[in-house]
Amino acid sequence: MNGMNKQATLSIRDLSIGYKTKGNQKIVAQHLNSVIYNQELTCLLGANGVGKSTLLRTLSAFQPKLAGTIDLLGKEVSSYSDKELSTLLGIVLTEKCDIRNMSVTELVGRGRSPYTGFWGKLSPADKQIVANAIDTVNIRPLAHRLTHTLSDGERQKVMIAKALAQQTPIIILDEPTAFLDFPSKVEIMQVLHRLSRESHKTIFLSTHDLELALQIADKIWLMDKVNGLTTGTPEDLALNGHLSHFFARKGITFDLETGLFRITNHYRYKIRLTGHGQKYAMARKALQRNEILADRKVESEVVIETGNLQSPEFILHFPQQPPRIVTTIADLLKQVGEYLKTKH
Repeated sequence: MNGMNKQATLSIRDLSIGYKTKGNQKIVAQHLNSVIYNQELTCLLGANGVGKSTLLRTLSAFQPKLAGTIDLLGKEVSSYSDKELSTLLGIVLTEKCDIRNMSVTELVGRGRSPYTGFWGKLSPADKQIVANAIDTVNIRPLAHRLTHTLSDGERQKVMIAKALAQQTPIIILDEPTAFLDFPSKVEIMQVLHRLSRESHKTIFLSTHDLELALQIADKIWLMDKVNGLTTGTPEDLALNGHLSHFFARKGITFDLETGLFRITNHYRYKIRLTGHGQKYAMARKALQRNEILADRKVESEVVIETGNLQSPEFILHFPQQPPRIVTTIADLLKQVGEYLKTKH
């Protein structure tokens, strides 16, 4: 367990966000209330167009709020100078930076600019901070590569290292896993989660990677047009029904047993499935994909025993027939399918 002495680093009260244009204002979201703590990874989730980017820009002081308060480390965010903010907030945006002829080490070194000036010369201490940031994100093999030769995942890690070199207590990231393949998404989220623990930083990010956020985030901010912000641990939001309601749409169900979302299936048949563990779970998943409701609670003439992982066998019991043994789920589906055809 991480330390119990977490501190509130960023809090919003009755916040309204949006745009001011020629004397008018367009409110994107209002009456937003929540708190972010250090040593935590907090993920902002919401449908497109709900205002996630506007909220991030407002919290980052890129865009003025319309009403309410944003308290950053005990002071209203608008009371800080730009220079002060650059030592408190590290921002990592989605936009790909098209920087050529600059090495990874040089780009990470730009994170020191709040302390040295944009063209400032790095002191030995600055260079050590840059080296530590590179090592923390595990990109030492990339240190001398030119940034325009990097993959999207490598570039994203470099931008996180740059934010680390900035040595801010809070890092805000806009869609850090966008454009990445799945292993890279997982790696980036694990890096950020580890940083929140080891460096005692506050890490706040927006993401569309719902499943990853539910598995890795300490806290979730759910943002929607009707309820504004709903916040809590992924587990509390699952138990109190907020996740189910938030993503209640055709074809998606929140599965409380696994704590993840699954595609809703329409069932034409029912089969009793016995067993436990991975073989049971995989057989159930395959049968449900094929419109067959299968679990231990079903009453059915057909029974499938999944046994245990040590045995590769599945035992199929059809009425008035001797048991059949198969060793793959593909064969299981074939046998069940042929039997069901004879019944309908």
